[in-house]
Amino acid sequence: MSRENTGDQALQALQGARFSPYWLDAPGRPQEEPALAQDIRCDLLIVGGGFTGLWAAVQAKEENPAREVVLIEARSIAIGASGRPAAILSTSVMHGLVNAQRLYPDDMETLEQLGKENLDGFRETIEHYEIDCDLEWGGELTVAIGDEGIDDIEREYDLYRHYGHDAHLLDQEAVQCEVKSPLFRGGLWSRKRSGTVHPAKLAWGLKRVAMQLGVRIHENTPMLSNRRKAGGVLVTTPDGSVQANKVLLATNAFAAGNRRIRNRVAAIRDRIVVTEPLTDAQLAAVGWQNRQGIYDTRTQLNYMRLTADNRILFGGRLDYFFGNNTDPEEDKGPAPYVRLIENFYRTFPMLRGIRFSHAWSGPIALTTRMAVHYQHYCGGRMLYAGGYSGFGVTATRFGARVALAILDGRDIPEARLKFARTLPAFIPPEPFRWIGAKITMYALDTLDEKGGWRVPWVRMVERMGFPVTQK
Repeated sequence: MSRENTGDQALQALQGARFSPYWLDAPGRPQEEPALAQDIRCDLLIVGGGFTGLWAAVQAKEENPAREVVLIEARSIAIGASGRPAAILSTSVMHGLVNAQRLYPDDMETLEQLGKENLDGFRETIEHYEIDCDLEWGGELTVAIGDEGIDDIEREYDLYRHYGHDAHLLDQEAVQCEVKSPLFRGGLWSRKRSGTVHPAKLAWGLKRVAMQLGVRIHENTPMLSNRRKAGGVLVTTPDGSVQANKVLLATNAFAAGNRRIRNRVAAIRDRIVVTEPLTDAQLAAVGWQNRQGIYDTRTQLNYMRLTADNRILFGGRLDYFFGNNTDPEEDKGPAPYVRLIENFYRTFPMLRGIRFSHAWSGPIALTTRMAVHYQHYCGGRMLYAGGYSGFGVTATRFGARVALAILDGRDIPEARLKFARTLPAFIPPEPFRWIGAKITMYALDTLDEKGGWRVPWVRMVERMGFPVTQK
């Protein structure tokens, strides 16, 4: 079938689709909390109601129930990155073992142990507070696309085994027994401490828990300004203010408009489509009985998973908009998702023609580390924590815990590690950032098919610190 015909088929498959996250249509969305409409004081103010902010709120109150904690959210809980990811769970707190090895080879043993403890704590919190979030423990599967992907998964397998993971290397026959796709030539299945979750339900559940613990939450309350004042920080909002001893900026990509944060964080957009529910026959044709979350080894990475009602979520297709634009109109129609659906059909040709109920995109906070970092403001009274680069559903719990320790001046071992004491590299300003991003995205789109100048360009980008060909 010609590219033109597949493009037309992709557009037809999107007819009637909602261009908003599938997760946010789930029943049980909680009522929004009133906006802040007065001047208040507290010990800890958290700005941002995504996973980092919610995990910070819950952990702060668990550590000290008497602590006065306030959380403000510019819109509503889970409306940002926490309500739209694939939500594939991982023990890694540094965007995967390969990335952690690249960045922190001397700290790997410690980071791996901390990551396992973090995921265990993640699970314990969900079970203890009875958060209903469609949690499944099918594992995490990396699949080799073509024979060139075999070396990638074999190298990663060695890392997984070295650091004590229950990892299994699958040949072509074995991986086809797991998920039937003509593209999959092998696989690496990490079977324990990984799986999938419904991210919006998790965020709404954490909101409930935080409020039960005594956290005051104000939605539709953006921070307009902040400044150091009288041993703390004064934060102003449209109809009120908060005088806080300490402030955690849990705003991730949405703080990329701040000059200092923007110097190290780029708001790269990620795109996702979700099918209509598969019939029993369609599901049987695909296999996937163990319901793993999946990443592939394409240069322009794709990832996929099943939802509780047996839809396939399929994501990838990065992009960047000038000036770190986090809400471009261009991504609110069908055209940007055509290439993604074409990749879906190549991955699952037995489902060609299936319709898609949802398509959406949103910014991830990309840094040269692709992992959490911390920026200090107001003499150390205010701290920015962000930069997970798409691996944040579980890593945000860890990032929030370390952020609280740094803010409170507690000397925990994690805060002495290199990741917590240093910053990612600078990213060039506009217009060079936009030009570089567009060339890089085009190179990634066409590298596997055309090679040529794209290979040295991508290698140059990786030498700058962006591991663009790794998951």
